[in-house]
Amino acid sequence: MRVTDYDLYHAPPRWLFLRLETADGLVGWGEPVVEGRARTVETAVEELLETHVVGEDAGRIEDHWQTMYRGGFYRGGPVLLSAIAGIDQALWDLKGKRFGAPVYELLGGPVRDRVQVYQWIGGDRPADVADAAREKVAAGFSAVKMNATAELERLASPAAVEAAADRLAAVREAVGPDVDVAVDLHGRASKPAAKRLVAALEPYDPAFVEEPVGPEQTAELAAVAAHTTTPVAVGERLYSRWDFREVLETGAVDVVQPDVSHAGGITEVQKIAAAAETHDAALAPHCPLGPVALAACVQVDAVAPNATIQEQSLDIHYNETSDVLDYLANPDVFAFDDGFVDLPTGPGLGVEVDETALAAAPEPDWHNPVWRHDDGSLAEW
Repeated sequence: MRVTDYDLYHAPPRWLFLRLETADGLVGWGEPVVEGRARTVETAVEELLETHVVGEDAGRIEDHWQTMYRGGFYRGGPVLLSAIAGIDQALWDLKGKRFGAPVYELLGGPVRDRVQVYQWIGGDRPADVADAAREKVAAGFSAVKMNATAELERLASPAAVEAAADRLAAVREAVGPDVDVAVDLHGRASKPAAKRLVAALEPYDPAFVEEPVGPEQTAELAAVAAHTTTPVAVGERLYSRWDFREVLETGAVDVVQPDVSHAGGITEVQKIAAAAETHDAALAPHCPLGPVALAACVQVDAVAPNATIQEQSLDIHYNETSDVLDYLANPDVFAFDDGFVDLPTGPGLGVEVDETALAAAPEPDWHNPVWRHDDGSLAEW
C-alpha cells in the first residue's frame, strides 16, 4: 500500500483537506489546518509528504508519525503538529479501507455505540443565548456550549463578571437542569479575572469551564481551579502528549480537549486520552472544523474509555458560507439523534468526501478578528 500521490484542497469557511492516494487506488482523507494559517500548514504538509511519506508504505503509521515528528530535529507547535495530524488521519483512513473496517476496529474496538455531541450558541461575543439554547434543545440536542464573555480587561470589571453570570443563568433557566451547558472563556481572562469568573458561574452548574486562562499560563490553572468545583477543561491550543503532561500534572484539569487536526492526529490523541485517563480526566475533543476532522474525533471517542462529549461545528458562527455536511457524499453519517451521533460503520474514517464539491469550492480567506480594548491595547480573542 505505497503512497503515490496527494492533493490539497482549500474550502470555505476555513478548512484544508488532504487527499492521499496509493498505488492500488485507495484514497484516504485528512484535515491538516490551523484556522487562519491554512497556507502555512499546506507548505508543511507538502514538505513532510515529499520528505517522509510519498513512495513509502502507508500502513506504517506509527513509524511515519515518529519520523515526521522527530526526523526534522525541530519539533512541536501548531503548524508541524497540525500538518502531521492531517497526514495521520489520511493514513488511518487508508488503513481502514485496506482492511474494510472502521478505524476504531483497528484501535481495539469500540467501548460505546454512540457519542454525545454539543451545539454552539451565541457567537464570539455571546448574545441571545437563552433563545438559542431553547432552539437547540428543541432540535434534539442535550448539550450546548457558549462563550462566557467578549473581550475582558485584565482585572475584569464587576459589570463584566455579572454579565457573564447573568447569561449563564438565563440559559440555565431556559433549558432546565437536565441539559449540559458548557462555558468557554476562550483564554480571554487573566488569572485574577478567571478566579472571579469561575466563582460567579458556579451557581448555574456549567458542565465545564473551558480555557479559563491562556495556554501559556499552565502554572496558574491550579490557582483558578481552587475557586470552583466546576470541572476545568483545557487543550485546544496544546499539541502533543508532552504539552498535556504539564497541564495534567497541575492536578487542576478535569477535561482534556485535544484537537485531532492540531494535536498530531488519531495516533497522538489516542495517547493523550490514555495519559488523561491516568489522571482521571475526561476526554472531550475540540473540533470546530470540517467533516473529516469530526470523523477522526469520533474514531478516538469510540475507543477511549474516558471520552465524554464531542464538539461539532454544525451551525457554528464561523460557518457563514459552508457547513460541516456540505462536502460529504454521505451526510447522513452525522445524523444527530437525541443529542448523540452513532459510530460510523463505513471503512476507514467512515466519511465519503464529495470531491466535485470540494474542487468547485471558492478560495476561503478567514482570519480570526483582532480585538482591542478601549485604550487601544490588544485584547485576547
